[in-house]
Amino acid sequence: MTIAEQIYQEVRTLPDELAREVLDFVGFIEAKYALKPASDRDLQQAQAPAMSHVWDNPTDDEVWNDL
Repeated sequence: MTIAEQIYQEVRTLPDELAREVLDFVGFIEAKYALKPASDRDLQQAQAPAMSHVWDNPTDDEVWNDL
């Protein structure tokens, strides 16, 4: 059994939330070792948790609506 198959066997039994963490970690490893260039979509997804309070801010949204 290959390493990838072993990883698959372990991950397939995880709940989706934990499997997502594994997938995020794979993306981190790919980026760290420049195995796969980051796409704009990847960068947007990486920003989402840190920026959600800015993007979903009713007070600021209201100000921007008037411009």
